[in-house]
Amino acid sequence: MIVRRYWQPFQEMNTVKQQLDQLFEEFSGIETASTPWTPAATLTETEAALTLQLQLPGVNAEEIDIQASREVVAIAGNRQAPTLAEGETLRRNEFRYGSFRRVVSLPVAIDPQGVSADYQAGILVVTLPKAEDERNKVVKVNVAGVQPAIAQTAEATSSDEGTANA
Repeated sequence: MIVRRYWQPFQEMNTVKQQLDQLFEEFSGIETASTPWTPAATLTETEAALTLQLQLPGVNAEEIDIQASREVVAIAGNRQAPTLAEGETLRRNEFRYGSFRRVVSLPVAIDPQGVSADYQAGILVVTLPKAEDERNKVVKVNVAGVQPAIAQTAEATSSDEGTANA
């Protein structure tokens, strides 16, 4: 049995990046509040809308700013680091704190006026309705040179039926 493994360069680069990030984090031991972070995102599409989900655990809803245009949605915010109690020493911290900004290019145009958001259990769900002109519509397309012949055939059939009924 032959097993073939296809090379996936982007997946391997992502793995190397994660390993390097982990290595540097282990050297530093403690991340500072200014360490930049990017929340994970998922974008799904239906016929009527796009849905963008972001993982934002520990972020207060008041700290979230959403801006949308026809082609792009930008989400920014801040996750405050907790303060240590007197006599408490931080030995290891793998949480990310500070400000974040996530800009997502959209595959289709949206209606920015209809954008809505819901934030529960650390997950931000942004519903981005598609622009009316971007929704899947069935449009009749006339083919040059063919359409008149079809019209004549339809007229001939109608007149033949009228003659047959008379």
